Amino acid sequence: MIDVFREYWRAYLYTDGYQFTGLVVTIWLLLFSVVVGSVLAVPMAVARNSANRLVSRSVWLYTYLFRGTPLFVQLLLCYTGLFSLAIIRNHELTSTFFRDGMRCALLVFVLNTCAYTTEIFAGAIKATPAGEIEAGLAAGMSRFQLYLHVILPSALRRSLPSYSNEVILVFHSTSVAFAATVPDLLKVARDVNSATYQSFAAFGIAFVIYTAITFALVWLFRQAENRWLAYLKPQND
Repeated sequence: MIDVFREYWRAYLYTDGYQFTGLVVTIWLLLFSVVVGSVLAVPMAVARNSANRLVSRSVWLYTYLFRGTPLFVQLLLCYTGLFSLAIIRNHELTSTFFRDGMRCALLVFVLNTCAYTTEIFAGAIKATPAGEIEAGLAAGMSRFQLYLHVILPSALRRSLPSYSNEVILVFHSTSVAFAATVPDLLKVARDVNSATYQSFAAFGIAFVIYTAITFALVWLFRQAENRWLAYLKPQND
């Protein structure tokens, strides 16, 4: 394993000399998907709790579809399925977009994690203690101010444990990007396996890297929970 890593460590970690590969691509998929998906999930979570049934049910349908189907199928549908349609293939803009595996992977990952994150945030908003809402109303806040200063900050803090699990799942899910020819960590491992026929070494290196990053993410979220959720812990007299 050490000999294989010594020869291919650049491809595993950042580049093969011509393009970015391996860990740097995997981290880019994770960061882009999580950041954009989370930003989109906040207003959608508010809409999910809307009293307007048309709005709330529309968001529910979106989250139901993306949470109810495998991510791998979604990626294949976006990367190969849509491009097979004449209306997509014959239009210059859509043809350029859906021909690129990285763009398709980013689009699918954003929509998928947005669906899961929307439900996480929506559940936290719904579980906001009535006392916090009453206090905001008593202070003369409008509905917008109530969401901005009371409901959303409280809900986002309380959703942190569930959200951390979602981020880690997104990190693991980036491994399906190889199906769209994205040179992520797993694709590098597959290429190294094809070149060396040393399956244990090729995939073992990927296993170690995935594990190390996962532990790092867990540690970072534990630090965040200790900082922002300290008020929920029992207080010593």
